[in-house]
Amino acid sequence: MTGRIIGFIGAGNMARSLAGGLLANGWPKQDLILSDPEADQRTRVSQTMGLAAVENNGEVADRADVLVLATKPQLLKAVADGIAANVQKTRPLVISIAAGVRIDDLQRWLGGNLAIVRVMPNTASLIGSGAAGLFANTFATQSQRDEAESILRAVGVTAWVETEDLIDAVTAISGSGPAYFFLVMEELERAAVAHGLDAATARLLTLETAYGAAKMALEGGEEPGQLRRRVTSPGGTTERAIQALEAGHIGELFGNAVTAAVRRARELADILGRQ
Repeated sequence: MTGRIIGFIGAGNMARSLAGGLLANGWPKQDLILSDPEADQRTRVSQTMGLAAVENNGEVADRADVLVLATKPQLLKAVADGIAANVQKTRPLVISIAAGVRIDDLQRWLGGNLAIVRVMPNTASLIGSGAAGLFANTFATQSQRDEAESILRAVGVTAWVETEDLIDAVTAISGSGPAYFFLVMEELERAAVAHGLDAATARLLTLETAYGAAKMALEGGEEPGQLRRRVTSPGGTTERAIQALEAGHIGELFGNAVTAAVRRARELADILGRQ
């Protein structure tokens, strides 16, 4: 799909990770361009990635066949207002990775009638192991949906959702999800140290165990519940530990956590939409 210019408004971590993933997958450097108001960000892009980086968002909007909006959510309205006239002329596919900004609001800010794909990526995209949920509006053609998916797949796996409100669930699971696992790792490390292991050993064993468990779940072809049952011997140490977790209502805790994240995602979307 060379010859198509992909422009990024914003040159922060997520934009650079997507651009880096595209480069690693053979995308020509001359077909990528980024803009950012901060000179340090532009210098980082040009010096470490060899890509064009400009200050003017309109310059990117004028050139891009695919326009990736990678700004902070609270700044997106101002950015959209500033490039609305440009995108109404060029009619690019717009991909928004700004958390909490609904398509209808973005469409209104950009002047309307544009193909827009809303994406919720996560921080693991920075290391090429991301998980992103996508939703497209009715203006997006199948080829544009495929194009958006190919861009996000450069840094991980993708999953389409049928309605936009499900992006809030994606936000709660994969967007916020890495923090849940980091918290579990923190607590396992703390417990290991409390039982006599030194901090370095506790961290090594915790991280490698987490990695191994995730790898088994991804590659083993069995659902997590079945994997858990397979490693839980009757009357053994694992069974006793699982019983303690269940007595502490771990399922209810995670359910409440996800519900809280979904509610907050909707609240933020309401707040941003009133701009």
